[in-house]
Amino acid sequence: MSEKDMLVDNKEYIELLATIKTKVHETQYRVAKNANSELILLYWNIGKVINEKKSWGNKFIDTLAFDIKREFPKIVGFSVRNLKNMAKFASVYPDLEFVQTVSAQISWSHNLELLKIESVEERKWYIEQIKKENWSFRVLQHQIETDVYHRQTQAPKITNFDVTLENPQNTLAQDIIKDPYVFDFVAVRKGALERVIENELVQNVTQFLLELGSGFSFVGQQYPIHVGENDFYLDLLFYHLELRCYVVVELKAVDFKPEFAGKLNFYVNAVDGEMRREGDNPTIGILLCKNKDKLMAEYALKNIHSPIGLAEYSITEVLPDEYVDKLPSVEDIEARLLKDFQATEE
Repeated sequence: MSEKDMLVDNKEYIELLATIKTKVHETQYRVAKNANSELILLYWNIGKVINEKKSWGNKFIDTLAFDIKREFPKIVGFSVRNLKNMAKFASVYPDLEFVQTVSAQISWSHNLELLKIESVEERKWYIEQIKKENWSFRVLQHQIETDVYHRQTQAPKITNFDVTLENPQNTLAQDIIKDPYVFDFVAVRKGALERVIENELVQNVTQFLLELGSGFSFVGQQYPIHVGENDFYLDLLFYHLELRCYVVVELKAVDFKPEFAGKLNFYVNAVDGEMRREGDNPTIGILLCKNKDKLMAEYALKNIHSPIGLAEYSITEVLPDEYVDKLPSVEDIEARLLKDFQATEE
């Protein structure tokens, strides 16, 4: 056996190789991260200079873009449009320290998308979420379009976490609740049954987990739990890695009714009694309904001792088949519009 073959089969060598590969990957990540930070700082400094010379007029940026391109023909990112973006970036973030410690931690495309948001606090929140959850640019766009900031941080939430969970678990649990949840990737017929909606959520589990937020790990759908001599089935069961607890999600295709809270309370207690292990925190229940009456929901939770949160959700509802055939197609509408246009031309 050659010396090379011996090394390939050597356990110590394999571990050494794995260690070196890890170090290389870590260094590549740090280099890429530092490169991004340097690029953001460069753009900020260029934007600052442009803002200081605003008195030179609009042609100044056109000339600058042309000359930079001539000087650095292989470097992209210095178009007239992007130079104007740099100027806006430097204007929105005049504090260099903030740029160095916060904005430089995310990509330029992420930063440009956030410039569309007026609120400084909202931008800061999105930056933290990008860093925490590693949102891509497309994911960030979707989260902004669905207004996740207000749904998760500003919307009044109906929970009993303050009286059923200890600190800091109650605050952490409150933070994971959104209202409403937007399941726009689910398209079902108007009036679809709960199981149909559940199936769509599970089939699109990646998008479902993204909407729920970081930390949720999917355990199962219609998850069986045996209590006494009876079997029960939980709509959706998760384990939250940060909260270190099970989360039972009950989905209702109708408006909230007080008895829904009682049923979920039973399920939460059952999971605590039959599944919760040493080291797990108390199980949490989340009840999702099409609509809810705030006062009715608050009364329903008043004397429930299990931690439960209530929220609304929205989905994409499509027309039943019997109605689809009665509506004009896109082609029919286009043909009618063309006919009307030709009639006016005559």
